[in-house]
Amino acid sequence: MPPKKASAASTATAAKPAKTSAAAIKKAPAQAKKAAPKKAAATSTGTSTKPIANSSRKRKAQSEVAPPAKKKSKTSAIATKRATAPAKKAIASKTSTPAPVDDDKENLNPSGAKAKAKRKRTEEAEDVEDQVEAPAPKKAKPAAVKKEAAPRKIAVPKKVWPKIGVKINEAPPAPLDVYVFGEGSSGELGLGSKRGADGKKPIDVKRPRLNPNLSAKDIGVVQIACGGMHVVALTKDNKILTWGVNDQGALGRDTNWDGGLRDADADDSDEDDEDDTGVNPKESTPAEIDTSGIAPDTKFVQVVASDSASFALTEDGRVYGWGTFRAADGILGFSPTILIQKKPVLLSDPKKIVRLAAGSNHIMALDNKGKIHTWGTPEQNQLGRRCVQRDIKDSALRPGGIAFKRGTVIEKIACGSYHSFAIDKDGKVYAWGLNNFGELGIDHGAGESDAVVLEPTHIESLSNHKIIEIAGGEHHSLACTEDGKLITWGRIDGNQTGLARDKFTEENTIFDEHQKPRILKLPTVVDGLPSIVSVAAGTDNSFAITADGKAYSWGFSANYQTGQGTGDDIETPTHIDNTAVRGKKLVYAGAGGQYSILASIAEGPAVNGV
Repeated sequence: MPPKKASAASTATAAKPAKTSAAAIKKAPAQAKKAAPKKAAATSTGTSTKPIANSSRKRKAQSEVAPPAKKKSKTSAIATKRATAPAKKAIASKTSTPAPVDDDKENLNPSGAKAKAKRKRTEEAEDVEDQVEAPAPKKAKPAAVKKEAAPRKIAVPKKVWPKIGVKINEAPPAPLDVYVFGEGSSGELGLGSKRGADGKKPIDVKRPRLNPNLSAKDIGVVQIACGGMHVVALTKDNKILTWGVNDQGALGRDTNWDGGLRDADADDSDEDDEDDTGVNPKESTPAEIDTSGIAPDTKFVQVVASDSASFALTEDGRVYGWGTFRAADGILGFSPTILIQKKPVLLSDPKKIVRLAAGSNHIMALDNKGKIHTWGTPEQNQLGRRCVQRDIKDSALRPGGIAFKRGTVIEKIACGSYHSFAIDKDGKVYAWGLNNFGELGIDHGAGESDAVVLEPTHIESLSNHKIIEIAGGEHHSLACTEDGKLITWGRIDGNQTGLARDKFTEENTIFDEHQKPRILKLPTVVDGLPSIVSVAAGTDNSFAITADGKAYSWGFSANYQTGQGTGDDIETPTHIDNTAVRGKKLVYAGAGGQYSILASIAEGPAVNGV
């Protein structure tokens, strides 16, 4: 029986090893690939799964069947070896045993000599390649540590400040020496929370005392405004200072304090008791307002204060404000959208203002055309205009104009607690608001608990006087004339008007059921005084400054707010005279609920009061 032909793949390995090089191993599978393509995939690695008998017939048959292998280039062999393994020696160790080469068979094959020569050249190339050390594997790069992403920056819109307008107002130029007296348990006097260098307490000051925290040389206050229980001051270097109660943001700055509280009813007569009064030092010490909301280069010319709010007027007629307005049932708000404004903010309206005035819970602003704008609490018609009750915040807390007869040009404005005044260019005085104690100087409704005047009304009883200044307290009012006269009217049960008992008549006064004078319903001249140039009113007390710089006070004095050193009411105007103000030319008087302030032009070292 003739021997079976060996498959092309069976020549890939031999039964016994031979000393052929690895190049021959790679050559054999290449030859087998053309003879049996289906087996090529299985044997392309150079290993055999079955042992094959070593037979010359099989080798002869293989040489007859398989065509001569195609020539492989030296570079392709090297590329193949490098592509299939990281190192040459590692690949060779895994290769199956090479098949022996029969020289006689090659001599019988016409192309055997050429094949032999080719193998020799390939073997030499392989030997050279084996001597070249395979490149060391590259070190793996350390895994990149993922950095935490930086927090994304939130784009903050750049603050756009309003452009400073044309200057239409001028600030007072002269620094003042400031004297305080009255109740100070809430820091209204600005003396701080501890005894001063003179050993005196900062509360319950019976007579005027120079405030060392407001030195004319170092601080230089040029204008002062007294609110119900807080004070606002403007300095020569354009700073606004505040002190007193800050419950609804009236101070325009942060005054949080972790200290204790003072017992307001405690006996403070012992001068040897502990130094700490329990007064909040941040409220009781004058300090600058928060300026973060004020446009750069803003110059202030005037400040005013209500019970729980403060306002400041600029050179170009704009208005800044902070705090809130209160109504009978609590806080009404600062604006239609803001309940309490804790730091100064620019009001969008009004503009081109030349003068401000403040009541307990309302503001008046006079513009450069002689028009009045008002806003705040309207409960007693102190705004002088109608407000829509169903939308009270929007109509009352938004500045609105007051209507006067055509051609009327207002030059001066003033406020009482719940009433308002205006003086036109011809000297006529107009009033509106609460009139239950005749505080408007108008007979209409005086003595009725709900008496109000809805719109500006001419005060006929003042027609014979040229009024240059007017002021209002809670339920009384006073004015001074061009010729230096003092005129008062309104509530009199606390001696607010400064008239002696014999000056009240049936014609000008409303008496109570016990025949005690209760309301001075008609403006009346107070006789016996030097020429008066300025007036001021506290809640229930009053002041007048004379042409020669002396101060007179009268009215309710339970908290020493008259500066007379007594808690008894002062019936008629009395000269304020102590070592602090003696010889000083006083130019200002102001008062709040239970305290008062005087000021003189600074002319050198001042002596503190006793």
